[in-house]
Formats: sequence, structure tokens, C-alpha cells
Amino acid sequence: MQQPNIPTEIIDLPSKGLLYPESNVLSSGKIEMKYMTAKEEDILTNQNYIQKGIVLDKLLQALIVTKINYGDLIVGDKNAIMVAARVLGYGKDYEFEYNGETHTVDLSTIDNKPFDEKMIISKGLNEFNYTLPSTNTNITYKILSHNDEQDIQNELDGLKKINKNASPDLSTRLKYIITSVGGDRENKTIRSFVDNNLLARDSRELRKHIKTHQPDVDLSFFPEGSSDRVDIPIGVKFFWPD
Repeated sequence: MQQPNIPTEIIDLPSKGLLYPESNVLSSGKIEMKYMTAKEEDILTNQNYIQKGIVLDKLLQALIVTKINYGDLIVGDKNAIMVAARVLGYGKDYEFEYNGETHTVDLSTIDNKPFDEKMIISKGLNEFNYTLPSTNTNITYKILSHNDEQDIQNELDGLKKINKNASPDLSTRLKYIITSVGGDRENKTIRSFVDNNLLARDSRELRKHIKTHQPDVDLSFFPEGSSDRVDIPIGVKFFWPD
């Protein structure tokens, strides 16, 4: 008996592919994904994956049809793929609790955030200019990829083995985000700057700037009776609706 073909969809990446080198297939700004089957549901219930915190990455890797290096994906593009995976797996309606009330969002209506390609230094290069407002220090920064996130977690795990009370999460992330300080790209210079010279107010402004301008999906909604958008809480029901 011939097995039916699993349908697929083309997903637009928030980055438009502009942050990947032309030689990288992700530079097309699109990827192909298949609909979730019972086989992929097995991934969601794999206790080993859940305990290691890799269950969603394993799921997305199984659903992506396009031959890519998964580690190259920047965070915002991964978020778009995650939303698409939820829609293709369990439908567009996502029900969640907010302020004691039940809300339902149509995930198929979620748009990619506007991304101004003029902000990037050069097409195909994941790097942006920014001037820290308090000290007028010129830096460049990048949007973290899946590989970067893994490297950060490995470094944090190593630091906590040395000192279990250590909690340098924020400063460690900044050491990976910043790619140069005053034109100096030496890793030693960047790490010293974050530890000794980066003012808290500048750190906060940089993080706000990145959150506002990085390519991503707009995971927010208007609660009933409110004129302000708030983040959609991504809870266990996102991929475990039952």
C-alpha cells in the first residue's frame, strides 16, 4: 500500500534571510516544514529530551524539510518556526490564562515584526552598529544563533561547577552579543569591557534596542479592555494542548 505524502508549508523567516551568508540556504528567507505526525508527537513525550531541555529543538529539527544547519538559526527565526510547528501540529487556536481569564489567540494571524534591513552593516552579515547612550561608546553586536545559545549555556554550566552560587547569566550573554568595542574585536577586550566598563544603564538600553529591532515574531496580543499589548505567555499548552 502506497503511503500518502505528508503535506508541507513554506515559512517566511523574520530575518528575511538577510543575516545569513549567501552560501547558506537560510539566506533565501524561507524554509519548508512538514505537518506533525504521531511520530513527531513521540518526540514531545520523550522524557529524556524533556529532562535535557532539548525536546523542542528535536521536534523542530524533525519537522524542517529544508536541509539546513539548525545551529545557524537566529533566535527570532527559530521562534517563527516554533509558531509554525504549533499551527501545523495542533491547529491555529492557542488557549491560555492571563490575569485569571482565559484567552484564545489565532496563531495563524501572528505576523513577523517589521525588520529594517537598513540597520544591518552589510547584507549576509549578522552585525549591527550601536552607540551606548551614556558613554557614547561605539559597539557592534549580533543576534544570537542556536549555536550561540548552546555555547552560552555550556559556559554558564561550567561557571556554576566552579561556584554553585554564581549567576552571571546577563553578563555572559552580553559577551556573546557584543562583537566589537570601539572597533576592537578581541574577545579579551569585549569580556573586559562587559565586566568592568559597561554601565548598567547602557546594558539596559542595548537590550531594549535589540529586543525592539531584532527580527522576530510578534508574540503579543491586546487583552480585552486594554489599549496596551502584552506578551503571549508560552506555557505547556503551547505544544501539549491536552
